[in-house]
Amino acid sequence: MSDLDLESVFAAVSSPYVLVDRDLRMLWANQAYMTVTGRTREQLIGRIMTEEFPAEPDSVSDQMLRQSLARAFDTGITDHLPLIPYPIQNADGTLVTRYWSASHAPIRGADGKVAYVLQNTNDVTDLYDEIKSAGSGEVGPKSDLLRRAEEVSIRNLELGNATQFFQTIFDQAPGFMAVTTGQEHAFKIVNEAYSDLCGQRELVGLGVREALPELADQGFFELLDKVYETGKPIGLNGAEAILTERGGAQTRVYADFVYQPLRDRTGKVIGIFTQGHDVTSKVLAERALAEAEERFRTMAQSMPSPVWTALPDGQLDWLSDRFYEVTGHAQGTLFGDGWRQLLHPDESAEVIAAWDRTIAATRDFEAELRLKVADGSFRWHLVRAAVVQDPSGRIVRWVGTNTDIHDRKLAEAALADLNATLEERVQARNKELEAVHAALRQSQKMEAIGTLAGGVAHDFNNLLQAITGSLELASKDMAEGSAEHRRIEQAMTAVGRGARLASQLLSFSRRQPLSPRPVDLGALIEESQPILRSALGAGIELRLESAPDLWNTLVDPASMENALLNLAVNARDAMEGMGRLTIEASNVRLDEEYARTHTDAAAGEHVMLTVSDTGPGMSADVIERAIEPFFSTKSDGRGTGLGLPMVYGFTTQSGGHMRLESPPGSGAVVRIYLPRTVRPALESAPAVIRTGARGGHETILLVEDDEIVRATVLSQLHDLGYRVLEAQDADEGLVIVDSDAHIDLILTDVVMPGRLTSRELAAHALKVRPGLPVLFSSGYTRDAMLHDGRLEEGVQLLSKPYSRETLAAKLREMLDGADGAPAASPPSDHSAGRESGNGAAPWSPTGKGPSEDQAQANPEESQSGMRILVCEDDALICLDLAEMSATRGAKVEMANNGRDAIRILDRDGADLLLVDLGLPDMSGLEVAQRAVEINPDIAILFATGQHDLPELSGFARAGLLTKPFGEKMLHRQIDALLR
Repeated sequence: MSDLDLESVFAAVSSPYVLVDRDLRMLWANQAYMTVTGRTREQLIGRIMTEEFPAEPDSVSDQMLRQSLARAFDTGITDHLPLIPYPIQNADGTLVTRYWSASHAPIRGADGKVAYVLQNTNDVTDLYDEIKSAGSGEVGPKSDLLRRAEEVSIRNLELGNATQFFQTIFDQAPGFMAVTTGQEHAFKIVNEAYSDLCGQRELVGLGVREALPELADQGFFELLDKVYETGKPIGLNGAEAILTERGGAQTRVYADFVYQPLRDRTGKVIGIFTQGHDVTSKVLAERALAEAEERFRTMAQSMPSPVWTALPDGQLDWLSDRFYEVTGHAQGTLFGDGWRQLLHPDESAEVIAAWDRTIAATRDFEAELRLKVADGSFRWHLVRAAVVQDPSGRIVRWVGTNTDIHDRKLAEAALADLNATLEERVQARNKELEAVHAALRQSQKMEAIGTLAGGVAHDFNNLLQAITGSLELASKDMAEGSAEHRRIEQAMTAVGRGARLASQLLSFSRRQPLSPRPVDLGALIEESQPILRSALGAGIELRLESAPDLWNTLVDPASMENALLNLAVNARDAMEGMGRLTIEASNVRLDEEYARTHTDAAAGEHVMLTVSDTGPGMSADVIERAIEPFFSTKSDGRGTGLGLPMVYGFTTQSGGHMRLESPPGSGAVVRIYLPRTVRPALESAPAVIRTGARGGHETILLVEDDEIVRATVLSQLHDLGYRVLEAQDADEGLVIVDSDAHIDLILTDVVMPGRLTSRELAAHALKVRPGLPVLFSSGYTRDAMLHDGRLEEGVQLLSKPYSRETLAAKLREMLDGADGAPAASPPSDHSAGRESGNGAAPWSPTGKGPSEDQAQANPEESQSGMRILVCEDDALICLDLAEMSATRGAKVEMANNGRDAIRILDRDGADLLLVDLGLPDMSGLEVAQRAVEINPDIAILFATGQHDLPELSGFARAGLLTKPFGEKMLHRQIDALLR
């Protein structure tokens, strides 16, 4: 109040004045007011008026004062109290009712709103008492004034009470209401609902355009003007209004309302009464419901099953298009109870009754029933309906779906028929699964062993290749028929056996390069008859049978012939040279059931090769292990155990399946299933005539990572007259290919270390040097050159170990073919493959065993007069051992089995027995024990591939020679035993 100099304005005024705010707190009073109330400034300023001058709550005095002040604050118009009785405390503390005449003038603040009321009050108690004491019968100006003042005061009180009562009802009305007056539509009165709708802003006293400026251009002002001008009411439903909240954010509201004109006694429109309801929640809910229904119907139309809805009484009011498609009825024909015509006659009454019970109980519905579909048949459906209720629990509608379960019902019926045999079928299935799992385990085991065998064959072939080249080069300058030349030939024979052993390992591991072609298996068996009869011997009858309409199959002919020979030799050994062997070829079709229970078999048409003998057969345990490499039921030294594994590997690599059978007492049966081919069989290739090694003058790029092999092949190539460029891996080879060096052919190993592979080197070479021949060489392709077990088209492969003659022929074939000259037929890589797999283990005469690397040379000691008996079942090895034993003057005799060795010991005796552990008729240990019985002083030297022999401690004079060994190691062991 610092801007008002109230003291200077009202100091000299004799009439009492006091200033209060909206809380009725007294902010200022003049001296006249303090005098008439008997208070000091300190007792008044800051105090609430009704607390400093209390009256009984809700008394006439309290009501009159509060209502007058409220009218002044609310309306902004001065309010008068002509006469108001009001108690006041005297100086002595007594409470005395005094009469006052007061006026309340509103004072607005800087914002234009009423902020204060200035009360002018006059004490008229003396005047009131004077008039009252004159008597009620006296009539005069003073008495009339008093009477009128009392009437006005009472009427004001009554009017205030009525107004307050009306305002209370007005505020508590369920809808919003407001009264506007004049052409400006100034707000006269608004209830709380209207104030809430408008964001609790100040409205009273303001015109609508000033109070609600955001409604401009929304049409409401124009409607008010129209009602005011025409005097006709206007009502709207769901009218949208955009209002601005205090923070500036806009809000969208919807209302149902009416503008009702207000008239004076003459009928003139003086104002407008606005009454309505905020329906924002209702409108938004209806819109959300409409959107939800649209989403529901869109989703329902996209569902594969029919969807429908029903009214609370169960009458269908909507069905998806899928419903009409399934039933074949026209749109709209199934509304209400129309759906009942779809029910099966046997179930109609029951289903309808169940639906009526569901509606009555207000619960979800579920039933399996038959409905007529478009083709006139009945199909089983699962019908479900869910009840949709509002918050009060009233049913809004039903939502249902129909799911076709006809196939399931048929399956359930079939399953019910099969339940009686369930246990039997479970047992059969368990057996089937056990068989499948066993086959899978066997397959995994064979795969692991095959991978190992293939890796061993790779390294073994590299070693054999180095030995082969070195032996051939060494024999070049030796005289034909000399002792040295004979030893080289014996070593080459042993290398050949090692190569065959590696070939068998590769065949088992399914890494043997195959060259399959369409073959008439019956014709191939017939062509193989001479070699089969030769291998079987005179004591075994051979029967060959082939179906007259036998299909062709796609196999490598040489590998197939080798597999036949292995099976025949195995059967010969099982029958001990006496019996009957039957080889039969026929057509079979393997069904899905067979393929499912045999993991390596495929359904379809096959050519079946059956090899059966009349031997003792095989036990179940032997059958389970028969295709494991190196497993054999024969005595030591009677085979490598690679015969059947080789056949198994060849069969699976050819896409076939092998099965072993052995009916009790009926011998063994091997069945091989090879996939049928519709391609015509090709004639057998003519035999290759070797004309000796022929070299040339071309330049060859040799790429080989093994230093020994590279050096050996380099010498062979130089010996054949070729110029050679060397590279130790594909990376170095690439550098040479990209250089200006002249190259006529690339000879590269398949498996090498380095960044690049041999395949990538070859591809790059053909790109930069089109037409350049590339010859791959490897002892183990590891699938690098194979596709489904077969050589990829166009790939030229030379399998290790290869001879100088084979290398020379292959080089000329490729170089002559590249020059446009007729290419010679390639040498057969299978010429050495006709081996039963039961020969002796390979033996090297080089003398470079693990123990000999550390051996020191001993002075030669004469063994003249010593008698040495060599017992070895392999004739070549036996001859070689005899020659080595005789180099120091010893007398040497030979035996190929244990019985002959014992006979020689009984007849001639011996100082030293050199015996192999694996003999065809008995073990080397048994021969040694018999020799000691004959001659306790005899020295025993065991030759074996083992590095330890625990039985050695049972002999007084015995030693161990670990294969392979050479002459030096042999004599060192003999000298040690003699000493």
